[in-house]
Amino acid sequence: MWLVRAALRRPITVLVLVVALGLSSILAIMRTRVDIFPNLDLPVIYVAQPYGGMSPQQMEGFISYYYEYHFLYINGIESVEAKSIQGTALLRLTFHPGTNMSEALAQTISYVNRARAFMPPGTVSPFVIRYDAGTLPVGYMVFSSPSRTLAEIQDLALNRVRPVFATLPGVSSPPPFGGNQRTTVINVDPQKLQAYGLSPENVVQALTSGNSIQPAGNADIATTHTLVTTDSTVTQINDLLSIPLKLGSGASVYIRDVGNVSDSSDLLAGYALLNGKRTIYIPVTKRPDASTLTVVSEVRQNLARFQSLVPEDIQITYEFDQSQYVRDALSSVLREGLIGALLTGLTLLLFLRDWRSSLIVVITIPFALLTAVVLLKLAGADHQYHDAGRTGSLRRHPGRRRHSPPRKHPCPSRQWRKHAARSSSRQPRDRNSSLARDA
Repeated sequence: MWLVRAALRRPITVLVLVVALGLSSILAIMRTRVDIFPNLDLPVIYVAQPYGGMSPQQMEGFISYYYEYHFLYINGIESVEAKSIQGTALLRLTFHPGTNMSEALAQTISYVNRARAFMPPGTVSPFVIRYDAGTLPVGYMVFSSPSRTLAEIQDLALNRVRPVFATLPGVSSPPPFGGNQRTTVINVDPQKLQAYGLSPENVVQALTSGNSIQPAGNADIATTHTLVTTDSTVTQINDLLSIPLKLGSGASVYIRDVGNVSDSSDLLAGYALLNGKRTIYIPVTKRPDASTLTVVSEVRQNLARFQSLVPEDIQITYEFDQSQYVRDALSSVLREGLIGALLTGLTLLLFLRDWRSSLIVVITIPFALLTAVVLLKLAGADHQYHDAGRTGSLRRHPGRRRHSPPRKHPCPSRQWRKHAARSSSRQPRDRNSSLARDA
């Protein structure tokens, strides 16, 4: 009751607090990202190292071992887990809570470069990424065409649309999926190789020496300083058939004598289906500090811009929109809060017969509801303060309950309170006298 009495004593103060609460709610909503998954800031880093052709045992002995050895020097490391499969080694680095993940990521990259010095030749740079629940795809940008092949669609999506798509705020742009990797395939007849006394290793060595990348040079011709290139790189795939396999005494043997070449694709490792048809898609993956509604809105507004970058027979659509779940969750919270405010005001009006209190409740609860929505979002995710550029979180500090002495003149309706006190004090005496008469 002390809260009600304090509100009745200071109606202007309560009104100012309500207005301040409403304005603070609007300001907090404008500065807070709207999302279901918070920015968890998990202390986990993944390192994915590909190396085509290696068995799991080779990946464990020649790749994963050196990473595990060097990663133990990173500050704040808690555990290193490695999983080796054919052609890939995946390592999971877990850090102690409170570790500066930016510094840990920088140290991880430095020790990756150090560990690669002990690995077999041809080891490419690994993928070093941080995992967060907020980086899940919020939709898919789908490319479809009734006349073009998947390889053509994927090439256009990768080289034309993706560079523009990656410039959108809050979007991280992975490469397109669903198509086969373009590959130049040379099919060799084993019987013809055996007839010429050659082996598949001779074909590989011939391709390496006959299709090499060499830097260009300059030639001084009279008064001209000319850039001169070499013809060591094949420009047409059919020119690979003219690479010699065997020279010297006797007839020369070329690749065309033992096989053929084709512009084909790699083995199918995965595909995407939309309504039963194969297609190409780019996952719309947002950054952990971005809002789902903002990212989806940016992508939808730029669909016409992406469509202008590809031929007219390729259609770009946005499918599997995940922002609708966020909108439904927010609308349900606001709807239930408004219903609760109306029911509370109606209850006060029916039982207390005080329309002013009912009106104050109906106006106050929606403002408090907006603040509650913001606090719920901030409780699970760190809030980015735009002014100071720091990351902070709301904390609740339990305070000690204090009792203030009663005031001399509590409220203007003192006569009503005295009358109510007298009435309440007379009730026990009347009840006792009636009970005595009944006895």
